[in-house]
Amino acid sequence: MTDNNPAADPSPAPLKKSDNPALKALVANGVSVWLDDLSRLRIQSGNLQELVDTKGVVGVTTNPSIFQAAVAGSDAYDSDLRELSTQGKPLEEIVLDLTTEDVRNACDILKPVYDKTGGQDGRVSIEVEPALAHDTHKTVEQARQLWQAVDRPNLFIKIPATVEGLPAISQVLAEGISVNVTLIFSLDRYRGVMNAFLTGLEQAREAGHDLGQMRSVASFFVSRVDTEVDKRLDEVGGDNAAEAQRLKGKAGVANARLAYQAYEEVFATPRWKNLEDDGAHRQRPLWASTGVKNPAYPDTLYVTELVAPDTVNTMPEKTLDAVMDHGTITGDTVTGHYAESAEVLDSLERLGISYTEVTDVLEREGVEKFEKAWGELLEGLKDELAQVTR
Repeated sequence: MTDNNPAADPSPAPLKKSDNPALKALVANGVSVWLDDLSRLRIQSGNLQELVDTKGVVGVTTNPSIFQAAVAGSDAYDSDLRELSTQGKPLEEIVLDLTTEDVRNACDILKPVYDKTGGQDGRVSIEVEPALAHDTHKTVEQARQLWQAVDRPNLFIKIPATVEGLPAISQVLAEGISVNVTLIFSLDRYRGVMNAFLTGLEQAREAGHDLGQMRSVASFFVSRVDTEVDKRLDEVGGDNAAEAQRLKGKAGVANARLAYQAYEEVFATPRWKNLEDDGAHRQRPLWASTGVKNPAYPDTLYVTELVAPDTVNTMPEKTLDAVMDHGTITGDTVTGHYAESAEVLDSLERLGISYTEVTDVLEREGVEKFEKAWGELLEGLKDELAQVTR
């Protein structure tokens, strides 16, 4: 892959930083703030640049649902659709052209952050088609295609953490492609993801890739865990009803905190140290799905309660604004809470709520949700094409 951008100034001006106390505290405690949204309108209006300059945003994540909402809610794509329609391209290629252009332009906006942070931040993610989530070979093929199409060093290819996705993660990393592993819900699967990451780096080293140029994050989903668990807790009655209500809103944070414990364990092993000695960077945990879905809970819950070094929190703008307005960052809220977090999950099991069943459901529904959004994106573009070519 080549970088088509001009070479970075050897002495770049310092990045603008938000003066907001909550955002400054997050950064001071090792948390990178990424935006969980992207649209052409954000790019063209200068809004994304403004978020980087004034709200401390140092990365962007996308998914099929985000692209579907972006295209459906704006006429910013009409001129491109009109032009692409004259080229006789199939709908799937048109989607690829539109989405990779947005991501490429976002990468260019975030490039100064990438340069300033040595590649740790300034990243933009694009996801392989959700229909490929259970096809290892096709996932690898499309990861290569997206990497080449966007053609920017600060790109992340998002690959779902399905069973079939794990070997794809290793293969893509082995080819020197940076990866954002997405749709992680369970601790066992997260350990599998970290193993796939280490395997990929080992293979990349054997292939002669510079490990220092590669980065990865592991997107561990939070709020969806509470949504599913709370639904089951509300069905618990009798003598256990009070205990069930006490546990509402606790599973998502507890699960994520235990994921961080697993992260600390894996990245203290001799296997990792061997890679680190050759220049490799840790795969940072990324807290995803951090917009609070239950209005009864604090709207900053999945930010203030998941502060830990070397993490990323990717937020919808509504959540980012809430954190800036009234978020209270008190320091590390993760590493001292492993025992109580384990007790939350144990208590759920005692109430008959199966952790494995919950996380299996969430993974399946996560893939289905993105497949549905992708289908709606294709249908929406089909209708838009009909409109602009009249």
